Amino acid sequence: MTRKPPIRVLIVDDSASVRQTLVGILDAAADIAVLGTAADPFIAARRIHEEVPDVIILDLEMPRMDGLTFLRKIMAQRPIPVIICSTLTDQGSRSLFEVPEAGAVDVLPKPRVDTRQFLMESSVRVCDAVRAAAGAKLRPSRPPLRAVEAKLTADAVLPPTTRTRSVAGTDPIVCIGASTGGTESLRDVLEGLPVDCPGLVIVQHMPEYFTAAFARRLDGLCAIAVKEAEDGDAVAPGRALIAPGGRHLLLQRSGNHYTVAVKDGPLVSRHRPSVDVLFRAAAQCAGANALGILMTGMGDDGANGLLEMRRAGALTVAQDEESCVVFGMPKEAIERGAAAKVLPLDRLPHEIIRFGLAPVLRQPA
Repeated sequence: MTRKPPIRVLIVDDSASVRQTLVGILDAAADIAVLGTAADPFIAARRIHEEVPDVIILDLEMPRMDGLTFLRKIMAQRPIPVIICSTLTDQGSRSLFEVPEAGAVDVLPKPRVDTRQFLMESSVRVCDAVRAAAGAKLRPSRPPLRAVEAKLTADAVLPPTTRTRSVAGTDPIVCIGASTGGTESLRDVLEGLPVDCPGLVIVQHMPEYFTAAFARRLDGLCAIAVKEAEDGDAVAPGRALIAPGGRHLLLQRSGNHYTVAVKDGPLVSRHRPSVDVLFRAAAQCAGANALGILMTGMGDDGANGLLEMRRAGALTVAQDEESCVVFGMPKEAIERGAAAKVLPLDRLPHEIIRFGLAPVLRQPA
């Protein structure tokens, strides 16, 4: 079998220590090669002219030209998959929520090297993001998918379901999971929802701080209310709660209604927050009164959880290949029999609205 050439990456960051750390992380991956580094966008432009990389890792704050301006120039002139790697702070959040609109495939925090655990988790995030970006459908004016490595399951945060059950008398609820390409896809879905739609709980793979900016951005664009979830928040019609970056999000029942729990924990299915954790919680406390939707993203986070939801009687949907930026997570769910329906992105708002109008108690699929 002919071995695929490595994914060639250009690193653009004004910090020599960050460039060195990223080179070390990427060089350790057999399927990734560092094409070169650049201290600012002007040097990067010359390197791209010499050889076009498969993926660019780009800082936001740099001398001579900021990363957001450079990103827009790349996407307008010669689209290349770009991952923003930035020191994420609330002060920089305005630039961060403009990043998806400018065409970036993903956003990562700069690698943390203060402890072995943080460096290991940073290495996982960076390499997975590069692989996903290399195979993403660019979405401007959007890895080769690989076998998923051994990883923790939702058991690390929430015990498995011991039996299938339906939960009568509770509100209908929608749980959504997404990763690479999900920021703009989620915007498409949420903008299509009316204020009387069922309550939504969302896991989008994003780093700390970016989720708050992302939620504020969507809240200003959508008819429904959107916020970053806080521990104890109520799930209510016309409201979407987005899992905070770096924390797991669980659904819990409170009488005939639901609240969310925000918890620390290890990476599950290589992610924190993990879709599998949310979907398992939904299977256990919402049963047939839930709709689970798994959208664009690399890997298989959410595939097992969606299957648990279906076995608990929930309606389950996977986004179709044509409308996905990366057809990884939905593909895994479909292959495992977790998805009762496979729908394009533009049909998802209608499916959520239809679900909210259907009888509350639903029989298992």
